[in-house]
Amino acid sequence: MCIRDRVWTVDIDCTNFPPHSKRSSNFYAAQSRFMLSGAADNMMKLWDASTGKCLYTWEFPTAVKRVAWSDDDKQILCITEQRMGYQGAIRVFTINREDPTNQDADPYSEFNPVKSKATVAAFSYDNDIIITGHESGKVAAFDVKAGEEINANERAHSEPVTDLQMSLDRTYFITSSKDKTAKLHDTKTLDVLKNYATDGPLNSAAIAPGRPYILVGGGQEAMNVTTTSARQGKFETRFWHKIFEEEVGRVKGHFGPINTIAVHPAGIQYASGGEDGYVRLHTFDEGYFRARPYGDLGEPDE
Repeated sequence: MCIRDRVWTVDIDCTNFPPHSKRSSNFYAAQSRFMLSGAADNMMKLWDASTGKCLYTWEFPTAVKRVAWSDDDKQILCITEQRMGYQGAIRVFTINREDPTNQDADPYSEFNPVKSKATVAAFSYDNDIIITGHESGKVAAFDVKAGEEINANERAHSEPVTDLQMSLDRTYFITSSKDKTAKLHDTKTLDVLKNYATDGPLNSAAIAPGRPYILVGGGQEAMNVTTTSARQGKFETRFWHKIFEEEVGRVKGHFGPINTIAVHPAGIQYASGGEDGYVRLHTFDEGYFRARPYGDLGEPDE
């Protein structure tokens, strides 16, 4: 399992989250109290992050591909797969935090993106707006209540968007794509601000808080992994300078494609989950914080 977003106070050795009946896809937590998961068993589950107890289960007609929390931790969303005659859907639920075992089974908003199905999604700084990434490479913004697309960048990527992660203040976000690029976008306009071009397909991209770095990961498709070395398969986590768009470092360790990357909210650690079945937790050393990423220009004002 890959634990993502804000679950950083849980002792993983002492907390067990029973798996779904099929491979789990995404896990998120709000204030380290709850965790949310979605999986190919057509279920989304709410968990107690400290005990590993399942608090509530939502069931859908198709697989859950993505889950996310709103910035105020009062709402959640999920993307369900387009399959067996069912349209791909985005559903938004209001969370009962006082009695987490008593949730509304029906979403307060549900809509179906047209033309190209959504692959990833996150709430913007305005919890009434959801930002989505699509199979066509499009990035869009949807009004939650109306379920209508209110803005779109049709050419954000040339191939499917594989990940979308917000900055801490949610005013900008990073996407990764099978087109071998990661891109930084303005949340309000959806304009591309920065482009990070690699030499392999990407599955995940994350923003490092407090430092001007972007972390990306991916690699050769899993079906071809047995014929390729780790270096040739491009299975390292790669660090890019957020402003200068230059690669500044790599961290190896996985021997299969990296499927997900998440950075500690304080910017002191990051976790990567790979096709090899391992989650690797990396703590940044003192050199990471002493480095002068802007050289003689000095550090910009925060």
